[in-house]
Amino acid sequence: MSNDYLVLKNLVKVFTDGRGEKVRAVDNIDLTIGRGEFVTLLGPSGCGKTTTLRMIAGFEHATSGTIEMHGKDISPIPPYKRNMPMVFQSYALFPHMTIYDNVAYGLKLRNASKSEVAAKVADACRMVNLVGVEKRYPGELSGGQQQRVALARALVLKPEIILFDEPLSNLDAKLRIQTRTEIKRVQQNMGVTALYVTHDQSEALSLSDKIVIMNHGKIAQAGAPEDVYNNPNSPFVSDFIGNANFLDAVVQSVTADAVTVDLAGAPLSIPVARCEGELSVGDAVRVSAKPEAIAVNTEKSAYAAVVDVSSFVGPITEYKLKFGEEKIITAIQSNQDGLAKVYHAGAEVFLHLKPQSLRLYRA
Repeated sequence: MSNDYLVLKNLVKVFTDGRGEKVRAVDNIDLTIGRGEFVTLLGPSGCGKTTTLRMIAGFEHATSGTIEMHGKDISPIPPYKRNMPMVFQSYALFPHMTIYDNVAYGLKLRNASKSEVAAKVADACRMVNLVGVEKRYPGELSGGQQQRVALARALVLKPEIILFDEPLSNLDAKLRIQTRTEIKRVQQNMGVTALYVTHDQSEALSLSDKIVIMNHGKIAQAGAPEDVYNNPNSPFVSDFIGNANFLDAVVQSVTADAVTVDLAGAPLSIPVARCEGELSVGDAVRVSAKPEAIAVNTEKSAYAAVVDVSSFVGPITEYKLKFGEEKIITAIQSNQDGLAKVYHAGAEVFLHLKPQSLRLYRA
């Protein structure tokens, strides 16, 4: 896999808002995307991810910096010549055209022969499981099928890169899972490079070879999904990709192997590898605990809590718990084999933290 397939260098985009003030929507980012990689830009609304995607597509011009493809700056190349089709959340299909004509549209613009169009449309429809609906119109298909038509329309052009702008936002939960599986399968089979924008962490984790988490126009962290999830480099990343709880504590002691903190009046030792920077006795810190890092049961521990809300959702039970000065924290309990006890609102329980799954940050 080439490491310099698509390279963003010192990319900046400045807008002028309604009051005439300058806003740095994208703030000096550097990113390398390899051939065949599935890369997701993940972050909250307004973090710069869609603006970055639009600059790569050519719909927005960078204020400064470069976007290089195969080592050449593509800034002067108009969008229609970049061979980077975009799949939108709104599908953007032509309602008066059949599915066949929608998929064939780009090929016809390129003056492809009738036989070439027929062969390529058939291949694209086969790849996304749309065989048999080619004569229908978009309004006669489900949302998931329409999104697959949009995907086929992009694939039929044999693109350099496919760009996805929150393509699953309009689908219900079950269809989102089905369609993202389809997108990943097709991308892997074709070996095409994909750049995907979303604010949904489960989409990013399930689809990506690399996740790029953005905040305030900057890259907060980039890496493989398992690395970003398990080893977040900041409280923002820990919370955004893991819905972490943050518990206030104070450092009691520091050794070569662990940092021990006072959490709610009891000692808790966390491996040094899970701690941010150099810490000293007396430092105020925050313990980051993802919901799955907290076990809930009636076996006594130093951390008593009361169930505020209990939500049984099949494979897991999610708890909102009152812990220390009425702080509400979230814990997830696996219901493996249907044997786990479910605790209801008002139940007095104890929390058991898993040190190897915690992170420790400066307050």
